[in-house]
Amino acid sequence: MERRTLARVEPPHTQWQLSAEDADPGDDLVGVGADLAPGTVLAAYRAGLFPMHLRDDNDDELLGWWSPDPRGVLPLDGVRITRSLKQSMRRFRVTTDHAFQEVMQACADQDRSGRWITPQFLTTYVHLHELGWAHSVEVWSGDGSLVGGLYGIEVGGLFAGESMFHTERDASKVALVGLVRHLNSAPDPDRLLDVQWQTDHLATLGVIEVPRLEYFDRLKTAVQLPPVFVVPEVLWEPH
Repeated sequence: MERRTLARVEPPHTQWQLSAEDADPGDDLVGVGADLAPGTVLAAYRAGLFPMHLRDDNDDELLGWWSPDPRGVLPLDGVRITRSLKQSMRRFRVTTDHAFQEVMQACADQDRSGRWITPQFLTTYVHLHELGWAHSVEVWSGDGSLVGGLYGIEVGGLFAGESMFHTERDASKVALVGLVRHLNSAPDPDRLLDVQWQTDHLATLGVIEVPRLEYFDRLKTAVQLPPVFVVPEVLWEPH
């Protein structure tokens, strides 16, 4: 049965020119400045960039625009599910777009190391969620508590993962598996799951690195595909 696609609402176009086409190979930071208006953020993802703050030599916070080289991506046919993770998956209820703001707030917890999600980011991405561009996967315990999740931006067949969290063992991994399964509900070899950087942890789950120019080529094709996040869904129940 064909999936019903809900219309995304385009925000006002940005005044900024965002591109990493001329960035030096290996340089992840490709720009500083601009703003976090929804139109700017969407234009960035379409150009292969994403925003994240950084600090300068005077410890002042600046808005950076990043395009890692190489780029971390998770092949949708390459996610690694261990026996213990498969057992953990049975314990949880997994949903999409049931608690976007709560997931992002948990990812922005100021007690987490490496925190970078500011109130301004929260405002922008919640707005993008309301416009139909930002989405979440939630993981719920048996008592109905939110114990894990992730969020990101979906533009066509690109899902750009931004952050994830867990308060119970394996809950963030379960969210990632839920995301992959959801994206595979409309299978297409050109669909693209971007995770920004490959870390040791993400590598154990199947994340690989691709050169930036290859990522750009794949991005141009992916954004032409229909999106998968169309309505809030229940991916699976505890079993």
